[in-house]
Amino acid sequence: MGDFKHLVIVKFKEDIVIEEILKGLEKLALEIEAVKSFEWGQDMEGQEMLRQGFTHAFLMSFHKKEDFTAFLGHSNHLEFSSTFSSAIEKVVVLDFPAVLVKSPA
Repeated sequence: MGDFKHLVIVKFKEDIVIEEILKGLEKLALEIEAVKSFEWGQDMEGQEMLRQGFTHAFLMSFHKKEDFTAFLGHSNHLEFSSTFSSAIEKVVVLDFPAVLVKSPA
């Protein structure tokens, strides 16, 4: 069994300064020790009918589910969640234990 993952896929509201949200997410990941890694990306290649308006994906990794639970209850996460929630039009969230098939080189 691999790490525990927190995947968030969003479509931001039209009037949002996305760079501010990205800086906030990066700061959050750096401040909370339970976060093993954080990466994000913006869709550049997806066809609109497949993308369904979603534009950004965020992936946090944790060593174990308990670290993810600690992250959810962390005061910095709770504070930032309201800012993040008010900036998004649509969201999909998946939290799951990852199955590692091929290790990075």
